[in-house]
Amino acid sequence: QLQLVESGGGLVQAGGSLRLSCAASGRTFSSYTMGWFCQPPGKEREFVAAISWSGGGGRTSYADSVKGRFTISRDNAQNTVYLQMNSLKPEDTAVYYCAAAWRNNGIVTRRNNYDYWGQGTQVTVSS
Repeated sequence: QLQLVESGGGLVQAGGSLRLSCAASGRTFSSYTMGWFCQPPGKEREFVAAISWSGGGGRTSYADSVKGRFTISRDNAQNTVYLQMNSLKPEDTAVYYCAAAWRNNGIVTRRNNYDYWGQGTQVTVSS
């Protein structure tokens, strides 16, 4: 069992930055591929970024819309995954969720491949 708690959301102007954090409970954090998803208003939840578990080499993946602007990282000693968001745009406005997939070396972009989810944190980017 893994519990995930996101923090760091808020209101920011276009062009600004935010860093989201997701703190995980449990002793096996390094064995989870971690992902970030977002759900814009009125839309479905969509993939943002992922970082593989320790056995997967810590590989990172990004949605095309955030490449070059967002960076995912993890600190296994602190059981935390981060999403650094730079050059934010109004279209980045969404609820952001972190998710965990046990030893996933496969497709990281699908919601159904994740076992645990956080409660979400709101990010609002004003123009």
